[in-house]
Amino acid sequence: MTYCVGMVLDKGLVMMSDTRTNSGVDNISVFRKMFYWKVPGERIISVMTAGNLATTQAVISQLEERTKAPEDRDNTLLKADTMFQVATEIGKLLRETVKQTQESNGVKGRGRFTASIILAGQIKGMEPRLFLIYPEGNFIEASFDTPFFQIGETKYGRPIILRGYDKTMSFEDAVKLLMVSFDSTLKANLSVGLPLDLLVIERDGFEPTHERRIMHDDHYFQAVSSTWADALRHAFHALPDYSFYAED
Repeated sequence: MTYCVGMVLDKGLVMMSDTRTNSGVDNISVFRKMFYWKVPGERIISVMTAGNLATTQAVISQLEERTKAPEDRDNTLLKADTMFQVATEIGKLLRETVKQTQESNGVKGRGRFTASIILAGQIKGMEPRLFLIYPEGNFIEASFDTPFFQIGETKYGRPIILRGYDKTMSFEDAVKLLMVSFDSTLKANLSVGLPLDLLVIERDGFEPTHERRIMHDDHYFQAVSSTWADALRHAFHALPDYSFYAED
């Protein structure tokens, strides 16, 4: 399984993903799930993937090939006029790849070869945009009411984002919030694991403002994890005591 989060702020976009894939507790591997392409000064586009690894790798490989295609060939990632067009084409590619994989493995309808994608980026002259693309190829866009998307093991890390998110927050606070969200998920589910990949894209920057791989020995992540655990214990003990003999 996996856990990926994409977030829209006033300042730009923040994304984080884990790297664990597994087919049981004795077969664990590390694969990158975050990718980006850029045209300096003109656009930057990033995707994060969750689901069947063969399916997502096929999609990413085809997107990579398109970025290296000759100039006279259609290149959605690098030449599309809007992020909506990019989302439409990636959705179509994902749907076709899922269908082909299912058919080649004798699976009909929705099966274990599905995948989903978070797409984030900005094209010059337009707003930073964030999309969630489903296995069927359709998608939704982040909005004021839904300013972040999660894919994979979403339930464990969602509450902290819901309580802590603020669209005006700094990039640094957003990264700290995501680290707490991921730490909560790591503690609750073995199918999500380090290393984590982080990407920050500032509005109108069209380059990664900050990118980092967070390893098992990362001192900041360890400090966030231990401090958050201590804070939760302190908050728990600070709650009013419950009594079996409380007055009505």
